[in-house]
Amino acid sequence: MIDDSIFREYDIRGIFNQNLTQEVVFKIGYLIGQRINSTDDATVVIGHDARVHSLKLYEWLKDGLCSSGIKVYFIGLVPTPVAYFATCNSIDSIHSVNSIMITGSHNPPEYNGFKITLNKKPFYGSAIRELGKELINLSIPIISSSMPITSIDALDAYKKYLINHFKSLKNFPYKIVLDYGNGVGAVGMEDILDALRIQHDCLFPDPDGNFPAHHPDPSEEKNLIDIKNHMSKNNIKIGLAFDGDADRIALLSTHHSYKGDELAILFAKQIAKDGTKPLIIGEVKCSQIMYDEINKIGQSVMYKTGHSNLKVKLKELNAHLAAEMSGHLFFNDRYFGYDDAIYAGLRALELFLDHTPEEIEKIIQTLPEAYSTPEEKIITTEEEKFIIIEKLHQMLKNPPSDFPKMLDIVCIDGIRVIFEDGWGLVRASNTTPVLVTRFEAKSKNNANKYKKSLLALIETIKKSL
Repeated sequence: MIDDSIFREYDIRGIFNQNLTQEVVFKIGYLIGQRINSTDDATVVIGHDARVHSLKLYEWLKDGLCSSGIKVYFIGLVPTPVAYFATCNSIDSIHSVNSIMITGSHNPPEYNGFKITLNKKPFYGSAIRELGKELINLSIPIISSSMPITSIDALDAYKKYLINHFKSLKNFPYKIVLDYGNGVGAVGMEDILDALRIQHDCLFPDPDGNFPAHHPDPSEEKNLIDIKNHMSKNNIKIGLAFDGDADRIALLSTHHSYKGDELAILFAKQIAKDGTKPLIIGEVKCSQIMYDEINKIGQSVMYKTGHSNLKVKLKELNAHLAAEMSGHLFFNDRYFGYDDAIYAGLRALELFLDHTPEEIEKIIQTLPEAYSTPEEKIITTEEEKFIIIEKLHQMLKNPPSDFPKMLDIVCIDGIRVIFEDGWGLVRASNTTPVLVTRFEAKSKNNANKYKKSLLALIETIKKSL
């Protein structure tokens, strides 16, 4: 029986040999091939991350694609952004606008999956769900393909591009440290740093799909302990940490770990240096401070959470940058508009060409004060999470008499309630059976008051289901 939970909002992801079986993966390849065949470019670029089963998934996926008559170009072990790069550039006189990256991103080692780009656009949402429905009813034999596969060196082209793009960083004035978390970040970044003569220490650079050092998710503070300790012991003022497939990044300095919305402020100021009024897209979890600060020098837009959503919105508005709290950063001013932690890391280093690490910290420290709760999750079910959001929206139209005064309700992605002194967010995760919450106010007391009030409504709704 096919497990349709693998067909998620932004990608296809599951557990190797449990719900990502040879039959399922072959059929995914076949059906993606059918979609590619309906275009003018019957080719696809495939890369993979460091997970121990990625090559086996490649074999199964490739067989399915070839059964649809698709020409496969193999780019090997690479960071996810290299697969995106290949759809935007000719490599060895070959240019495919379609790519599939085999990656479990920051999930536990038993997970894997596919990030798919067709005609330079994310394949996501209803398109993935429709593929899942079609797959369940598909009856075709599994055939091992004998079609020849062409290997192309997209990684080398990518590194050469970035080395040239960031010539201003040559002989960078500070030593830095990078934590690759045994993902694939070092495969792309190390040669670039060496070519630019940037002094650096690297932690856990060897790709290892078992992730022996720590979980490769830099949005979790517990996974930054090693890099923080190394910075402290060696008096290094700048650190970069990557997720498993190097499309998300964390920037650290001596006294601060920068959140995605804080990085958006810094990069907006960077873009505005030449007089440009930056257009920056944030997601619903970003601080109101970010939107207010960007509006002082340009224009901010609030949009849905999710790397696929933000990539599409970025191109629609032709914005300069989009940012997600988790560390997905999408540069469209001097780059191609996809999330690339290696590129973002180098852009972050450019910040320190004009300011010392202490001055960068001061820019953030002098922002208006606000208290933000960490992202918290409420366990529910796939069936109930969207029902709860809808019922909450209805309750907020006629809230209890003691409910805090509301100024607005934003329903871009879940419900973001604007209060007099802050806001509260409740949204349904698109990847897991949970509700995600976050609260912000000018004081801790008010943030907790908004949290208590909204969570009380949710608890009432859950009891009624």
